[in-house]
This record gives sequence, structure tokens and C-alpha cells, in this order.
Amino acid sequence: SIGPAGSFEKNITLSIAKMLESRINAETGMRAVMTRSGDYYISPNGRPEVARKHKADLLISIHADAFSQPQPRGASVWVLSMRRADSELGRWLEKSERHSELLGGAAEVISDNASERYLAETILGLSMDHSMSTSYDLSKKVISELKGITRLHKRAPQAASFAVLTAPDIPSILVEVGFISNPQEEKNLNWSKYRQQLADALLAATKRYFQQTPPDGTLWASIKSETRTHKVRSGES
Repeated sequence: SIGPAGSFEKNITLSIAKMLESRINAETGMRAVMTRSGDYYISPNGRPEVARKHKADLLISIHADAFSQPQPRGASVWVLSMRRADSELGRWLEKSERHSELLGGAAEVISDNASERYLAETILGLSMDHSMSTSYDLSKKVISELKGITRLHKRAPQAASFAVLTAPDIPSILVEVGFISNPQEEKNLNWSKYRQQLADALLAATKRYFQQTPPDGTLWASIKSETRTHKVRSGES
């Protein structure tokens, strides 16, 4: 999309993504991987593949909205719709050669017994349910952070059939940081300090999410486990 003053969405969103990347990589126990780092195209279906290749715990897709009229404005956060989730689940079940990507060792057991398709469906279904639930939780945290710095177009997470959100094993959200078709928001999005504030908001929401729902085997999980098991000793207050 191109704004009324000639701004390109791809340039603005890449700038925000790079700011977020540098902030994430400055945090202990976190690492960001960009699905693109320059002016080239990766298909929406290809982006979850990049995330899976790097064993991502989250996928955050950053965009700027656009409309045929200049009035609409505000940020919104999107998650995968139930209807698209069901169709994606069926698509993965049909691709038995890719079960190992999601099921690990369980895929070998399932592949040895064709009658156990329902088991694959159950495991993949649980994975998709967890991904969608945690995606929704993350999206609410992002909204709560964004409302402190910008107007919201939608005050609750929205559901849609975006291909970039279809990974059944990776919590995924799409963040519309504003309407590039709105002259004032286009101006804001071209302001470096404003883009930094958006990156800060996304980082804050991500950290809150990891603190509450730490992925297994991560520093966040270790910290949460230590917090739960710590016993107060004599002399501590």
C-alpha cells in the first residue's frame, strides 16, 4: 500500500520490525529472526515456514492498513479465524509426509498405522487449539500496550483468514499499526520516534506474554519455575 503522501507500507513496517528486532535481541533469553530483512517479497504462506525453520515460539507480522477513503484510522490486532483454522487442520492431516514437522517422534508411530489417523487429528488439533489460545492472549496484551500510544481501530482482537497466521504449532498475530491511507497516521508512521514507540509497545507485550506463558526449555520457563518453587528462608523478608 502507498499513502497519500507517497509513503510505502513495506518501508514503514520493515523499519518498525527492525526496531523490534534490535530490542528483542538486547533482551536476555530472547532472539528475533526476521522473515525478510530487505525490499523483497516472501509469500504469506512462506513466512510461517521461516518461523518453523528457526523453531520460533511466536510469529508477529507487522502491517499498515489502508482504505479507499482517508477517514479510517487506528491500530488493530488479528488472529486466525476458527473457520480457517479448521481448513488448515484438514490440510495438514492430508499431508502425512509433513506430520513430523509438528508431531516429532509421535509421527513415526502414527505413520506405521494408517488407522490411527484420528490420533494425528487429535494431536494436531490440540496443537492448533493451544496456538490459537495463546495467540489471542498475546493479541490482547499488544492491544493494551498500543492503546497507550495510538488510537485503536478495533479494541478487541479480530479474527480473519490471513495465510500468515495459519501455523498450527506457532502462536501468530498480525498487527496493523495504523492506516497509511489516513494522512495524519501516514505522517505519524513516518516519524522515527513514533515507530520506536510502536516497537517498544510490541516488545512490552511480548515480554508480558513470555512471563505469563513461557515456552518449555526457555530462560523464561526456568525463571517462572524458580519463582514457583522458591521457599522463604530464615532472615528473608
